[in-house]
Amino acid sequence: MKDQVSTAPHSTELLVCIKCRRGAEMAEGDRRPGQALFDALGALTLPEGLRVTPVDCLQNCDHGCTVALRGGARWTYVFANVDEAADPAMILDGATRYHATADGLIPWRERPEHFKRNCVARIPPLEA
Repeated sequence: MKDQVSTAPHSTELLVCIKCRRGAEMAEGDRRPGQALFDALGALTLPEGLRVTPVDCLQNCDHGCTVALRGGARWTYVFANVDEAADPAMILDGATRYHATADGLIPWRERPEHFKRNCVARIPPLEA
C-alpha cells in the first residue's frame, strides 16, 4: 500500500520550523521567531487541502526562519530567510500557488520573488 501523502494529489503540507531563532541567541522561554511565523500562518485562511505543520528543526539555523512545501507526487521545496512578521502572507501566496500545481513546479514568473531568491533545496518526488 502506498503512503497517503505521496498519492494524495490535492494535499499540501507547509512545514514551519518552530525552533528557529534566526541565528540569534535567545533566553530560555522567549518566543522564537519560528513559532511566531507558525502562529501567524495559522491565523490566515488556508485553501482546502493545505495544512500548516510545525516541525522542531529543519537544520537551516543560520539562514532565518525556514519553511518547506511538500505533498502528493510533487517536488518538495525548502525556503529560507523568512521573516515572521513581514512574510506570512507571501508564504501563503506561494503555498497556494504550489498547492494548485500537479507537480509542485510553480512557473518562474508566477513565483513570489522571495521563492526565487531563497530556495535552499528542491527535492524530487519519491516517484519521479
